[in-house]
Amino acid sequence: MSDTKILLSDSEIKALDAEYCSWGDTVHYHDEQTIFRNCEGSYMYDSKDTPYLDLQMWYSSCNLGYKNKRILDAVINQYQTMPQISSRFVYDYKALLAEKIAKANLKRYGIKGRVQFNVGGAQVNEDMLKLIRNYTKKPRMFAFMGGYHGRTIGTTAVTSSYRYREHFGHISDTAHFVPFPYCFRCPYGKKCENCDMYCVKQFARLFESEYHGVYDPNTGDCEFGGFIAEPILGTGGYIVPPKNYFKELKKVLDEFNILFMVDEVQMGCFRTGKLWAMEHFGVKPDAMTFAKSITNGMNPLAGMWAKEELINPKVFPAGRTHSTYAANPIGTRAGYEVMSIFEEQQQELESEIARKGEKFLDGLKMLEKKYKNIGTVNGLGFALSIEVTETDGFTPAKKLCDDIIEAGLRGNLSYKGKKCGLILNNGGYYKNIITIVPQLYITDEEIDMAIELIDQLFSRFAN
Repeated sequence: MSDTKILLSDSEIKALDAEYCSWGDTVHYHDEQTIFRNCEGSYMYDSKDTPYLDLQMWYSSCNLGYKNKRILDAVINQYQTMPQISSRFVYDYKALLAEKIAKANLKRYGIKGRVQFNVGGAQVNEDMLKLIRNYTKKPRMFAFMGGYHGRTIGTTAVTSSYRYREHFGHISDTAHFVPFPYCFRCPYGKKCENCDMYCVKQFARLFESEYHGVYDPNTGDCEFGGFIAEPILGTGGYIVPPKNYFKELKKVLDEFNILFMVDEVQMGCFRTGKLWAMEHFGVKPDAMTFAKSITNGMNPLAGMWAKEELINPKVFPAGRTHSTYAANPIGTRAGYEVMSIFEEQQQELESEIARKGEKFLDGLKMLEKKYKNIGTVNGLGFALSIEVTETDGFTPAKKLCDDIIEAGLRGNLSYKGKKCGLILNNGGYYKNIITIVPQLYITDEEIDMAIELIDQLFSRFAN
């Protein structure tokens, strides 16, 4: 069999895709497709070798940059030794990676726990839902409006967007959705600086009377077993909550014996300048999930950590969950290398992401002052966002947001006299927020480049 690479033109690739690929994934949200041929560091390259500065990094799956040599070498080594093994067997890197994560959480939270692996964020969130049901015997969950946890049947039940469920029939265990502290668009019409955590107080009111439908004061029993939360909304628009919000929320959850489940799939792995984003908010999770950048996008692997009392073998015995590819050797080897990098470079990553994140945010604030179509900018570390609005600075401007993102993919921007492109992504309640997630090693010059290119795009369309 020939090992010669098949070389197709951009138009041939598009024609094959149009005829033979399902359009049920997210590719065809956009009519025009940019065909990429290579990637390295902070950049993707098209068939003309035009560099595109990537500020979405595969939805935060490649935090350590494209083609990271250390991780790539580790994966190649694993391919050459033991690339395949049934998930029914234990082996070195599965145990070693679990140890690293369990010890990292013991250090951060002071809680002993265990780790279980699966192949993606939705799958481990399913596993976490099973874990909570198994322990509490309660099927119902609280979740946030704007939260996103996956598109399997179970995870769409705790994802607030109805459009992910509407075509697949009634899902009986849909979560009770609680407003996220989205201060720019507070659902209660409050101002963050003087609201006194009004949103938490509204949540606590659910437990005042049996007639609010969640709690029986006579027995002290709540119908809900857990609250699943992203520390910072991901698909919901990279909304950063007030610093003390989760502390106040956790007090309510603890009072009524509701387990706190944290989804770190998108915000973990130093995206915010800490290994886990929840570290910024001073709250200890009962269980948490991680995926995406745990392998730097090199192989599907995800995991769930939970405290010992929830996941020990007597409580959560063999067979409670399973996947053919769970804890696969390529993924666990890549994950071990990623965690090793995080351990070795923790101090540098924390200080540099804080510094560079502030530099990036300062650049975005400059653009906010320049353009009436930027309602607000937001960020923590390298989880940054631009809310695109009409000229009133508040009304969502989805079309303008789409136009800016599509223009970046045409590859006709310019930096220091050279042609380039810019890869952005959108999110938010109204799909009007540009979410910015650069690689963690982005340079100061690349940040300057990013601000200049975003400026170019807004100058074409905005006011």
